[in-house]
Amino acid sequence: MTNPDPKPAPRPSTGNPIAKSRAEWRSGLEFVVGVGNRTHVIDGSSKVAPSPVETLLGAVGTCAASDVVEILAKQRTPAEKLSVDVMAIRRAEFPRRVETLELTFTITGPGIQRVAAERAIDLSIQKYCTVAASMAGDITMSSTLVLNGETGAPVNQPMFSRSFKN
Repeated sequence: MTNPDPKPAPRPSTGNPIAKSRAEWRSGLEFVVGVGNRTHVIDGSSKVAPSPVETLLGAVGTCAASDVVEILAKQRTPAEKLSVDVMAIRRAEFPRRVETLELTFTITGPGIQRVAAERAIDLSIQKYCTVAASMAGDITMSSTLVLNGETGAPVNQPMFSRSFKN
């Protein structure tokens, strides 16, 4: 598919990135992903490891759950046990993007009040969780191709929410 906005993207700032990752193709649709020696496998065919979408759901769940654990601990009502189940509903057509997310938090801990746990979840999703916030439609994206050692110019890539026409 041709990019409707072929103008070059601005070069990224020279500052330190907040986060980065690298994916190395192994075989089939399997990739080793991560930074340094902190890696895991992602499998586009879901045969030997979580798929990219399952990994995204895990990232949303663990990002929000990490915030909830920290917020409850700061309230002096730490969780003894916490799990989060994430279910996504995707479009039937390509791109099969996530349209709905349902997160179910199961928390156990003495002294935790329902209102405080619900507030911790709200704070995470609405204020602190980087992954949930990053799923917003205002993210800018560019791609750069290095082909056989030759680096091309960065190209702006319109995000689906901006390029989709009903």
